[in-house]
Amino acid sequence: MSGPSTYEPKTGFTRWLDKRLPIARLGWDSFVDFPTPRNLNYWWTFGGILAVCLMIQILTGIVLAMHYVPHIDYSCASVERIDRDVNFGWLLRNSHANGASMFFLAVYLHMLRGLYYGSYKAPRELLWILGVVIYLLMMAAAFLGYVLPWGQMSFWGAMVITNLFGALPVVGTPVTEWLWGGFSVGNATLNRFFSLHYLIPFLIAGVVGLHIWALHVPGNNNPTGLTVKTGADTLPFHPYYTVKDGFAIVVFLIIFAFFVFYWPDALGHADNYVEADALVTPAHIVPEWYLLPFYAILRAVPDKLGGVILMFGAIGVLFILPWLDTSRVRSMRYRPMGRWFFLFFVIACLGLGWVGAELPDNKVPVLGVLGLDFLWMGRILTLYYFGYFLVVLPLLGLVEKPAERPASIERSVLGKDTFGAAAPVAALAE
Repeated sequence: MSGPSTYEPKTGFTRWLDKRLPIARLGWDSFVDFPTPRNLNYWWTFGGILAVCLMIQILTGIVLAMHYVPHIDYSCASVERIDRDVNFGWLLRNSHANGASMFFLAVYLHMLRGLYYGSYKAPRELLWILGVVIYLLMMAAAFLGYVLPWGQMSFWGAMVITNLFGALPVVGTPVTEWLWGGFSVGNATLNRFFSLHYLIPFLIAGVVGLHIWALHVPGNNNPTGLTVKTGADTLPFHPYYTVKDGFAIVVFLIIFAFFVFYWPDALGHADNYVEADALVTPAHIVPEWYLLPFYAILRAVPDKLGGVILMFGAIGVLFILPWLDTSRVRSMRYRPMGRWFFLFFVIACLGLGWVGAELPDNKVPVLGVLGLDFLWMGRILTLYYFGYFLVVLPLLGLVEKPAERPASIERSVLGKDTFGAAAPVAALAE
């Protein structure tokens, strides 16, 4: 995609380095002169935003680990000490805690953009799969980190989630006992979770490197979904997209800063400021907001094993998505029926998050007059979630008639060809 390198060392040192370790050439070809589609919109800035979020989480996490005590008798107090006694500890902890929410907000928007514009289609299947692997690692790191403050939600959340593995046949009990480090959630569990929570962000960073590598082979997708022709269809990444991404990152950091400085506890649960007590069960055990849709899917099935399979299946189906969508057109811009089903999918995901935060037996406002409680609403939304991937996308590509598309990215941007005539449309097949 990027073609031959255009990097030219300017000094004796850079020429010496380039012959031995061409890292400057790699950076130039990847982030300066890399040909990028000229029609990318702001939905493409979330990749850069996610890189910033990952750096914030790693840097703040390293410093917090210097002061955190992974022991059930002292962990809760050590978190309070970080807030009160460590220089700028309040800033580090608030940045790390809210950074997890900002990380997931950005990754969900990034994934929805990929779904809408068909960024998972050939030749970008491996790029998408690596992105799902990153998402899985993020979920693991978030859950493990949620346990570390050792509040009520931390303890009982660990109890609920680790017990789910016990539902697996044959391996369930050994895996659960390994996670616990014994026969119940305790000090060994906290030590294991702290160790894994510290390790996983570095694994994420490694997979992000592979993700970027996989991106630079076929190049960026674009809103039209057309194959990029190097030349008139592209612009160098710098300065055009570094400035655009930089502006979006600043806007995102302003929102991030609002939560850190003015509303630091808005995205957490009040019960998690109460030290863990194995003898007092909270009235309603819920995970963090970014895991609520999967919690709703878990509860949608009355059987424990079935719920676990369905919950993991909700993520597993993303791995095979590139082969489920049968449409020849990538972008939903040119798929009128697909846009409606995608909108319903987004509504279903938001609805699952709402359901996951509510007690199953509570009645849904308005719909409650029909006898619909949150449990049944969760089952309906879960059905659509899986139906979108396993039924809608495979069948829609066979029956939907896509709209006509521009002949090239250049013409889609300019609206006319070099002679001033209206731009012709391209055939549907790439």
